[in-house]
Formats: sequence, structure tokens, C-alpha cells
Amino acid sequence: MSQDGAQGQYTGRALANGRYQLRDLLGQGGMASVHLAYDSVLDRQVAIKTLHTDLGREQAFRERFRREAQSVAKLTHTNIVSVFDTGEDTLDGMTTPYIVMEYVEGRPLGSVLDEDVRQQGAMPADKALKITADVLAALEISHEMGLVHRDIKPGNVMMTKRGVVKVMDFGIARAMQSGVTSMTQTGMVVGTPQYLSPEQALGRGVDARSDLYSVGIMLFQLVTGRLPFDADSPLAIAYAHVQEEPPVASTINRALPPAVDALITRALKKNPNERFPSAEAMRGECLRVAASFQAAPPSIVPGTQAQSGAGVGSAVFPPVDQATPAPSGQVQTPYQPTPPPNPYGTPAPAYGYPQQGGYQTPHPAAYSPQPGPSTPPPYNLTPQSGTGPSGGGRSNKPVIIGSVIVSVVAVGGLITALLMNGGGEDDKGGGGSSASASASAEKKPGYRAPDPTKTIEAEECTEPQESYNDPEKIEIPDFKFKNIQSVKACAQAAGWQIDTKNVDENTYGEGTVMNQFPSKGTDVDPDDMPTIELNVSTGNPPS
Repeated sequence: MSQDGAQGQYTGRALANGRYQLRDLLGQGGMASVHLAYDSVLDRQVAIKTLHTDLGREQAFRERFRREAQSVAKLTHTNIVSVFDTGEDTLDGMTTPYIVMEYVEGRPLGSVLDEDVRQQGAMPADKALKITADVLAALEISHEMGLVHRDIKPGNVMMTKRGVVKVMDFGIARAMQSGVTSMTQTGMVVGTPQYLSPEQALGRGVDARSDLYSVGIMLFQLVTGRLPFDADSPLAIAYAHVQEEPPVASTINRALPPAVDALITRALKKNPNERFPSAEAMRGECLRVAASFQAAPPSIVPGTQAQSGAGVGSAVFPPVDQATPAPSGQVQTPYQPTPPPNPYGTPAPAYGYPQQGGYQTPHPAAYSPQPGPSTPPPYNLTPQSGTGPSGGGRSNKPVIIGSVIVSVVAVGGLITALLMNGGGEDDKGGGGSSASASASAEKKPGYRAPDPTKTIEAEECTEPQESYNDPEKIEIPDFKFKNIQSVKACAQAAGWQIDTKNVDENTYGEGTVMNQFPSKGTDVDPDDMPTIELNVSTGNPPS
């Protein structure tokens, strides 16, 4: 959306009893349109975002939207686009919710990046880091008020003619996700797939660190001119965020110093506990890194594609103390980011990431930051309710994707399709299949025999736990560290399909399930069950 137009012509349409006179159309997306408008009461230009009419039909959404706009209006910061007013009016014969914002004379960050890409192949690293630091300054304020943006991307960041960074569209995504009854019934989620955090792509509760992941994606794009994850469909992109590792930025832009690689790598960790603990901490690191090297023009490697460097991981969110798969071209450098103060306390397996892996709702007592004058409110990864306090953002040109795209059910479906197309030596079982255990026929030195005592009862599958978020769904049981034969019996009793892959491991013994996907506790539709993928120990030592 460009906002450097002229005064514009009055279109004859107005809102708020004629106070706001709509002029030029500045931008239009899947959920909203943005107009330059004239505020006849205060004699000033404003930008007005009008939500599309199909959204305006929902009274629940309109009320939620109003409350979110009121929360966002309290955000006051140089790097945040101010919200002046909100309401609803009849436009073209339809009830239309609208939000009145500060009119920023400038252009979107995406447009600035496009110009840099045309001229230099990417944005110079020092410029990108300073812009990113300003975005994080805005997020620091919003996070302190409990507002998570949820849709950080270049299209939601404006650059004024004086070079001031302005983050906009706080609040709308949260209102969309929580307030529209017909949408929440069908599991709709709002966001832009290329910038979704893994936890957001899975439809789980998000906290401030989800925004930091999106900032990391944006910084990667600025310094390389490309996205780390991109594909032909939102489903494939969501899958990549959850299961693939990003490439190292310097393999695309050779001018990047190791410190930039390390910063981006930390921001894009799948496990939120391994990212920066706060926007303040990440901002401080951006400024420190920007001051630590001499600026150089980008040096883009011809023909390099921003593809995953490590392929598909074996777990959605590994525990904090478990090694994260390293991307191709892993940074080999003595550089270590400056340890920032962690207002959230030291991450521990008790907080969402137990030894057995997976991504669990934290115990209320496991997450209590130390009190202090600058300590922001805590952020939980518990599922967000329709009346929760946290806010979110909405894009200029958003992509609305259903839970079939961004939930683990969809990801599981994609895995199933890939396995069906790819074939291979995987052992397929469950649901009546007579597949054998996935142990290797050859026993090598160091081999550990099976432990048949580690079993799971069939009732765990035939009478699974009901979902906390949706009573129509169930939670995937915990198969990890159980003997594969009992897991197959459990799945067969419920009519579920499972696929197994052999992994060399001699700590737990042959036939032990080492990892599962979807992970335990994942919400799934029992009428549309994904194939459950299991990694099973051969009992042999790793080769």
C-alpha cells in the first residue's frame, strides 16, 4: 500500500455521519480496503481501513473488533501507526466495520526492499538491522501491553519520507481469530503463511516470541532478497515452517558477517524457548551486531534458491536440551550473541517441552518472570480464548487459511501424500495392517534388545482424550518410548493408520518409538485422522 499520493478526490462516500470523507483507494486485500480520507472535524488526512461486508454481518466479530481497536489505540510510540477511532457504518448498503488510523506519507517496507533488490540484489545488512531494530521497538511496547501482533511482515511496516519505521495493523488478526463465530466454527486462522511461526502454523496459542520468529523471517528476506520458506501452496509453506530448517543467510548473500547468520538462526528456532526471550533482547542484539561490522554492499550468489538446508526434522518441537538439526552450511564461527537479560526466567523442560518432546501447555506455576519495573507481563502458550486480553495484527493483503492448512491435521495429510508418492522402505502399519516391527534384521555390535514392558493400553486410542480447544476433536496419545507392537495394537483397535521408519539408536532398545508426528496432545479430527508417522529404534548404535 502506497501512502504518498496527493489529496485525492472525494468519492461521495463517507463514514461516521459524514465526518470521514473517503477519497483515494490506497490498498485492498482479502479482508479489508484502505482509503485515504479527510477528517472534517479535525481538518486532517487519515487512513481508514474498512472491513469487507461478509465480516460486517457478524455481530460477534464487530464487538470483538471494537474491543481490539480500543486496546490498540492505547499504543503510543514513534514506530507504531496510531489508531484514532473505530466504529461501524452503512457503506454501499452493508454494515461495514472501520478503523481510523494515522495517515503515513511514505511507502511499505516491501516497496523499499524491492528497490534495493533491483539495485543491489538485497538490502544492505546495516540498513536491514536498523529497520528491524525499530520494528522490535514497536513490538516491545505492544508486548508490554499484552498485544501480540501475529502478522509481522514487510507489508505491515511503513517507511515515512524521513525514514521513520511505522508498524501497523495491530489487533485485527486477533479479532478475526476470536470474534467471528462462523469462522471459528470452521477453524479459520488469519495470517500470512510465509511469516507464520511454527506454533502459529499449527493453530496453537502464541506469545510474544511468535512475533520474534516473524521478525526473523523478515530480516532474512531483507538481507537476502528472498524468503527462507516459500512454495506453491499455503499448505506446503506451513509444513516447511513446522518441519524444515531455514538456509543460512550467508549462503545466499556472501557479504553477511557470521554475527548476522547467528542472529537470524536464533530468531528462527522452532522451539520458542530457544529464540530471543523478548523484543527488547532481540533489538539490543540487532543494534550490537549492526555496530560490530563494516557495512558492505550485498553479494548475492547467482541462482541460489532459499530452500531448507536440513530437510524434514523428526519432531515438531524438540526439547530444549535436545540438539536442533543444523541447517546446511551451519555457521562455524566463534561468534556468540550477547546473553540478554531474560525476563521470562531460564527455560526448563517443565515449561512446555518435557524430556519426551512435544509441545505442551505449561503448568501455571512453571512460568513466572521475576518482578521488576521493566518486566513485561508473562506470555503463556495456553490456547487463546475469544475473551483473552492479547491482541494481534492484520495484513494489508492477508491470506486467510483454514485449519486444514495451518493445523497439524493438514501437515499430517501432506506427509501422507508425500509418503504415498515417494514409497520407499517405510513400514506401514496400523488399522488392520500386518506390518512387522521396524527393527533391523542385522544386529550390530552395541545392539540393545527390545523392552516389551514399555507398552500403551488400547484404550488410549479407542477412548482418547477430548481436545481442550474443540470438543469435536481428540488429542493424539503419547507413543514415545513405547514398544512398537503395543502402539500398533492400540492404533489397530482405533482403526488408525501408522507409518514407521527405522532409526539407529541403542539407548532404549529395538522396537522403541523414538519420535512421533503428529506429536502427543495435537488436536485432530477423529473423522479425518492423519496417518501417524513414527521413528522406531533398530537397537543398533548410530552409524
